[in-house]
Amino acid sequence: MNILKWLETWYTDNCDGDWQHCYGIKITTLDNPGWAIDLRLEGTLLEDINFKTLKVDRSELDWVYCNVSDNLFRGRSGSNNLEELIVIFQKWSALSETTDEVLK
Repeated sequence: MNILKWLETWYTDNCDGDWQHCYGIKITTLDNPGWAIDLRLEGTLLEDINFKTLKVDRSELDWVYCNVSDNLFRGRSGSNNLEELIVIFQKWSALSETTDEVLK
């Protein structure tokens, strides 16, 4: 399954009649240039699951930064790294849903 279809499915799976009215996913651009993705985790299987902050600096335009705080997954990246942000979230989600392990 491609990563965008996976994200659509994750969102749909968490829509329960209430969750989507208060929480959800926000994808925006940054002015440096880059991407920002915020995913609210309240009411999902990822609520209160630990995530170790991830920071990768390859170049001025090729970087990712992800963390979770207050049940908000925050991903920031360079302009060509949006897919990578979603893949990081997908891998963490899969790991968290199948084991008690967290990314280390």
